[in-house]
Amino acid sequence: MLKPILLVEDSPQDLELTLIALERSQLANDVVVARDGEEAADYLFRRGHHQDRPAGNPAVILLDLKLPKMDGLELLQLIREDRGLQNVPVVMLTSSSEESDLVRAYDLGVNAYVVKPVNFPDFVRAIGELGVFWAVLNEPPPGSLRRSAGRGDRDSRSLPT
Repeated sequence: MLKPILLVEDSPQDLELTLIALERSQLANDVVVARDGEEAADYLFRRGHHQDRPAGNPAVILLDLKLPKMDGLELLQLIREDRGLQNVPVVMLTSSSEESDLVRAYDLGVNAYVVKPVNFPDFVRAIGELGVFWAVLNEPPPGSLRRSAGRGDRDSRSLPT
């Protein structure tokens, strides 16, 4: 079974565009949506209404920076402090190009920082490229549960299990 992609996004418009872009990239992974940082933390730590979700981490977390209840940087810090989550790839997907946000995200251990393109075709292309990177090009850490038996065993449009 493929691991899901966790998409943490509060903007209804950006959420819809991201879901369309992920669908167009033909990734087979389910997408779990959290609309604020607390809901994402509840999902990751299997608490609240997510306490009964199946065990396991997402294949990748696409994380907005500016979120209600708990912002993306606070959530990133929680993720990196938790031994069970610290190796999950986190991509900051945000409209902020402020240097202080970029520096703080990398200081906290983000894997990539992507500024959302303004126009739809560029946005779809950027999301598709993110999907292909994490599905095909990224090599998980040794011993990771995300590693497949062999590179040739991977479906080119699904994130490894």
